Amino acid sequence: MAGERILVVDDEPSVVNVVRAYLEKEGYNVITARDGPSAWAVFQQEKPVLVVLDLMLPGISGEEICRRIRNAGETPVIMLTARSEETDKIIGLKLGADDYVTKPFSPRELVARVEAVLRRARAMTNGAAAGALSGGHEPPDGPTRIARGPLVIDAEQHQVWLDGVPVELTPTEFRLLETLARRPNRVFTRLELVERIQGEAYEGYERTIDSHVKNLRKKLRRKGCEANWIKTIFGVGYKFVEPS
Repeated sequence: MAGERILVVDDEPSVVNVVRAYLEKEGYNVITARDGPSAWAVFQQEKPVLVVLDLMLPGISGEEICRRIRNAGETPVIMLTARSEETDKIIGLKLGADDYVTKPFSPRELVARVEAVLRRARAMTNGAAAGALSGGHEPPDGPTRIARGPLVIDAEQHQVWLDGVPVELTPTEFRLLETLARRPNRVFTRLELVERIQGEAYEGYERTIDSHVKNLRKKLRRKGCEANWIKTIFGVGYKFVEPS
């Protein structure tokens, strides 16, 4: 939506200027920071709807800023990284970032990623508001509800419950769980999951699904789920299997 505030954090002025120009062209209100301490201060003061965050920052690392943002709430984060190793590329995702872009990058692709992540975040926000108006945290009956044992997913409200307890997920984690749970025992390739979650099959992104699955499993375990509903199909992808 026009006028939404986006925080861009990078210590390279050329990167900040290009990203700001492209985002402002699309109608976003862009605020910037060049190091970790100022990024955290601006984030707390301005409360942006999304953060584009460089992984390598002076003062406080991008990893630590991402961790603080995630602990503070569900503000979407897109990480920028110049690292080429696959294990380094997914550091941000392991911390709960919603997406990443590797430098050098296409500004148009970054704008597309921003818009895709914001669409998912808006859908979750609208769903949560509808849930509050309909009476709180109990999952409602209806065609949008997916019930798999003690796990309940409501696609309209974008909420998840495990044994009646809400599970807080990022937009990407929610979409991943919903996609798998709608088709139990159906094997999805990593590329299929990327396309369903992101809206496009971004080349080189499919291995990051592993990090989202890992985060999702951790959150379900923290809510008391000992079973592993999301099974790895080695060399292919994942499927959802409800324990008998």
